[in-house]
Amino acid sequence: QVQLVESGGGLVQAGGSLRVSCAVSGRTLSSLAMGWFRQNPGKEREFVAAINWNGIRTYYGDSVKGRFTVSRDNAKNTVYLQMINLKPEDTAVYYCAADPNHFITRTRGDYDYWGQGTQVTVSS
Repeated sequence: QVQLVESGGGLVQAGGSLRVSCAVSGRTLSSLAMGWFRQNPGKEREFVAAINWNGIRTYYGDSVKGRFTVSRDNAKNTVYLQMINLKPEDTAVYYCAADPNHFITRTRGDYDYWGQGTQVTVSS
């Protein structure tokens, strides 16, 4: 069993920064590729970032590349998404996801476990 709990969301002004976290339990974190997705009401869940088991490889969605950084601390059982220069279009519920079967993936369907999400709202 794998449990993922996101935290750190909130309201931020455009141009500001925010870091969201994902606490992982039920599985050794080093056995999991991790991802971040986001979703607005009525839209498909969008890929944001991914990181392999030891942090050597990362992927980013085109809309966040250069502004967001994904990292992980396996000793703390936590994955992070640092967001800078936030834009109103970044407003979404941000979801953490885990995949025990791939080195790294940006494909939504590859992820087996999902958190409940944390709301990030960027005001203009």
